[in-house]
Amino acid sequence: MEIQLWREILDPYYLAVNELIVKFNHIIEEYKHAGTYSPIELVTGRVKTISSILEKAHKKNLSLDNFEENIDDIAGIRIICQFVEDIYKVVDIIRKRSDMRIKCEKDYIKNMKESGYRSYHIIAYYNVETLNGTKELQVEIQIRTLAMNFWATIEHSLRYKYKQNMPDNIRERLSAASDAVLKLDMEMSSVRDEIMDAQSSFTIKANIVADILTSIQNLYEVANKQEVKKIQDEFFRIYQGGDLSQLEKFYRELDCIAQRYRAQSLR
Repeated sequence: MEIQLWREILDPYYLAVNELIVKFNHIIEEYKHAGTYSPIELVTGRVKTISSILEKAHKKNLSLDNFEENIDDIAGIRIICQFVEDIYKVVDIIRKRSDMRIKCEKDYIKNMKESGYRSYHIIAYYNVETLNGTKELQVEIQIRTLAMNFWATIEHSLRYKYKQNMPDNIRERLSAASDAVLKLDMEMSSVRDEIMDAQSSFTIKANIVADILTSIQNLYEVANKQEVKKIQDEFFRIYQGGDLSQLEKFYRELDCIAQRYRAQSLR
């Protein structure tokens, strides 16, 4: 197959990966704007290289004439979560979306692979708009915790290096590391509520501070500069105190001041 044809075939997959990264990152932003904890920590994506496609087709004895139907992970999205519980929340989010259709699911968390690999896989159909019209593609979505992803990345590198001949001592160490990852995920789940509370408080504070700074900046355009300077100094004093309730009270008072100036400008 000519190189140019490969590029034409793979271009829609790059489009799909880019669109899905944007969409999943938007979910993160929606949670942040709502001041709530996001089950998604990070999103990445990739399109298989031509060499990887050729290698997989050769390994599975697939014809290159219809490899798009037979290779379902040409486009790949990886969603990283902090906790195991979050993985199943993300699965529910994907199931409810109208812009993708699930083909199959594989739960390698409840059914861990013999190697120690743990992750949740979804194969979904996703439509992209191209110059030649709508094209439906298969996309593999992997959902893991940070710890699972660390282990899987190392295991993939070693498997690529040794192919089918990984030394027994390396395999044993990987298995022990997998057990440690499982224990780490269980420990993190045991303090999940405390971690979520701390992160939610941080997000709420960050949103309030951003809104306060925007309001102060807007006041500089309509209010007395000395008055705004006093408001700014009061904000820094409260901010340095670190009391979220005081910060929220200050924001409510600042909003009243801003509304008063807005009403005056309409007269």
